[in-house]
Amino acid sequence: MLVHGFSHVRNPRDYDREFTTPLEFRVRRRIGYSHDHGMVTRFVVQLEYRFDDGWREVVRFDHDPEGEQGHDVTVEGVHMDVYRNGEKIRSPEIFPPMPANDALTSAEEHLTQHGERYIKRFEEWHDIRRNR
Repeated sequence: MLVHGFSHVRNPRDYDREFTTPLEFRVRRRIGYSHDHGMVTRFVVQLEYRFDDGWREVVRFDHDPEGEQGHDVTVEGVHMDVYRNGEKIRSPEIFPPMPANDALTSAEEHLTQHGERYIKRFEEWHDIRRNR
């Protein structure tokens, strides 16, 4: 569904574990992962922004070697999908190839360190003014 040029956040396939953490007004971090005997088999770590009537993707890391559009961090490295107007506009490599467990941790740490910058850019791109 498109609203003001945005598509709503896609619901990923079910994960073994899923967490959604509010970070600030209108911003949350969503993490999902599946594992087999302690080894991460696929994951998503993303920032989302509440805008108009739904949640929008800001940036996303994912590992899903079996998925149609998923990345394999053990081969391709860890990429961050960047979204503008509901469309993925680029996927820069943030980290070189690594085991999925390490990539999940690195993605979480990266968003903790740099998330505010991505949120500000998203607000600028979409002409969102916040009252702080």
